Amino acid sequence: MNSRMILGQFMDRDSLLHRLDPRTKLLGMLLVMLGAMSLHSLRQFVIITGFVLFTALMSKVPWISYWQMLRPVRLILLFTFLYNIFATPGTHTIWSWSWIMLTQEGIWAGVSVTWRLVLLIVAASILTLTTKPLILAKGLESLLSPLSKLRVPVSQVSLMVVIAIRFIPTIMEELERIIIAQKARGYDLAAVRMPKRLLAYIPIVIPLLMTTIQRAEQLTMAIEARAFGNGQGRSTFRPLTLRAQDFWAGGCLLLLLFMIWRTNG
Repeated sequence: MNSRMILGQFMDRDSLLHRLDPRTKLLGMLLVMLGAMSLHSLRQFVIITGFVLFTALMSKVPWISYWQMLRPVRLILLFTFLYNIFATPGTHTIWSWSWIMLTQEGIWAGVSVTWRLVLLIVAASILTLTTKPLILAKGLESLLSPLSKLRVPVSQVSLMVVIAIRFIPTIMEELERIIIAQKARGYDLAAVRMPKRLLAYIPIVIPLLMTTIQRAEQLTMAIEARAFGNGQGRSTFRPLTLRAQDFWAGGCLLLLLFMIWRTNG
């Protein structure tokens, strides 16, 4: 198993977050994301960041794991930060050269957008690190169950979403094995210069695509062998039940959102 943590992996710990109902965590993550998208002032950012960090601490997952979740997207975060800094117009100019202009409004836009993205990634990481994929699928199916009256295949949708999340670390591990195998054959991507490096990825992408298709076919046969069908009428060994800790967690989250709404600057 790769020592690096990837979004979609589960880490077993004895914490309150691990014992919460998956529906509570799904709704909590959704509310945190909605709250993060509606932030405006620095005080609001500090409040929700403190809550997210406190939640991560309660999960008893090592901090390095959350940092490793951010590593694959650090270039995207850097590009987002720089783009918003120089693409946001403003009236308080700090530095300018030719058509490039750095303003106070641009700096705040870059910091706030990047900050939001980090909060969203950490919130999603807390959910996947503290919830098993199958339990997460049951929680998602339970939340989407009212849509079944509109003939929406809720069971298939929830299973598809969870399988997609679960396949992320599997595909990344397979990619790393292919790269190591290619290096053993004397094929080193680092020695290839741009733009030829784009074509040099073909011997890696093609076997990765083939192995992913094979895994998908094996998973399909496994699901059919278990007579999954449309998922309707299936019973569960451990039915989901909301307990007092779930209501307490939901109340704390609603209190947080109320504090953010009351804090307008």
